[in-house]
Amino acid sequence: GRPRAPPRARVLPSARPAPSAHVCRAAAQENAAAVEPTQVPRAKGVQDGEWNDLDARLVEESQSDARATYERSILAAAPSATTPSADDLLRSLAPAKFHLLGLTTAELKTFAQENGLPAFRGKQLRDHLYGATPARTVDDLTTLPKSVREALKAANVDIGRSVVHHVAAAADGTAKLLLRLADDRVVETVGIPATENGKHRLTACVSSQVGCPMRCTFCATGKGGFARNLAPHEIVDQVVSLEEHFGTRVTNVVFMGMGEPLLNVPNVLRAHDALNREVGIGARHITISTVGVRGSLERLAAAKLQSTLAVSLHAPDQPLRESLIPSAKAYPLNDLLDDCEQYFVATGRRVTFEYTLLAGVNDSPEHAEALARLLYTKKLASHVNLIPYNAVDDAEQFQRPTRAAVHEFRDILEEMNVPASIRQTRGLEAAAACGQLRNAFQKDPIVAA
Repeated sequence: GRPRAPPRARVLPSARPAPSAHVCRAAAQENAAAVEPTQVPRAKGVQDGEWNDLDARLVEESQSDARATYERSILAAAPSATTPSADDLLRSLAPAKFHLLGLTTAELKTFAQENGLPAFRGKQLRDHLYGATPARTVDDLTTLPKSVREALKAANVDIGRSVVHHVAAAADGTAKLLLRLADDRVVETVGIPATENGKHRLTACVSSQVGCPMRCTFCATGKGGFARNLAPHEIVDQVVSLEEHFGTRVTNVVFMGMGEPLLNVPNVLRAHDALNREVGIGARHITISTVGVRGSLERLAAAKLQSTLAVSLHAPDQPLRESLIPSAKAYPLNDLLDDCEQYFVATGRRVTFEYTLLAGVNDSPEHAEALARLLYTKKLASHVNLIPYNAVDDAEQFQRPTRAAVHEFRDILEEMNVPASIRQTRGLEAAAACGQLRNAFQKDPIVAA
């Protein structure tokens, strides 16, 4: 399997103790009026329209942030014999928070041993993090001696749980949680319960970024701008939070929430590993979605995942796709599909495709025929998931297609030997379009709790 880096934190007696919860709450209340809004405006200069050099630079910065976020989640290298830099000294005086959630059992055992504890303490940590009653604070790690818990807190070790800030529920059982992160940003995660052939299923739709820099014209998340990538613990916490909310285990995970997962490859892969090994989600029950990031499919193929890759097409030709997905200018449709072919060659896993149907834009019979010919020619006629559009604020130019148009589109694909299905519309009452609930709450500052 893919080599993994061990966890990063050590309990250092010299580390500065973290402030108590009482002190944090008091400070938050005192400074509530000064809390910055959690709204994530687009970067200065970013506008609707053609993809440009600024967009490309922001994508590169997102990928750099993903690497830096990943480095913060793994074990620091052994101390160098050379004289430490000023940055090293500052970090040793005020170590960054290290989060346990997202680590595997093997990593937690390593973490325990690195800190002078027997390996079985790592297994106990695992049970606290992923068991029936997931820990929220270090004080919840009750199988550890109090002295160890105090040492962990003094070393700025944290569980890595987010706060459920708001819940939007639909009559069909779908629930969207708005999770407030440690830096007061907010992200969405959705739980979708279903029963099929007598079997109960709970699908978690998880976010991978706070916002998104890809600017898809019909996407609410893109309208809200981009702030940063999510760390492994923030991704895993979405699934744990949904399990707590529903009182049952999640059976399927789809990386189809806020953000572009393949701009955050290292942290998505770490979260994928923890969800598979520790939360118990079968690899074939995990789907990673992408609109297409040049070079990312090769990186994903190298991980040899048994999970499903879903590529968002939304158009059967380059001009239309570029008008809907501006980043397609930098990664043309033919190049993307060629990389999908190579992904199949490298992994043996067929790629599936997502296609959002927009009334009068990409939902005609001619579009369906063109899509079928394209995928069949490329030997990629595996499966197309059709998604009737959900209305988005600030994208009034798009409308939801009629039921008849959706079914005709599907029928044409199947007549041309391209398997297709229609995604069931769930939870329209719960600000269904991805990013809408977050955007609604970010119009006003969220006051610190």
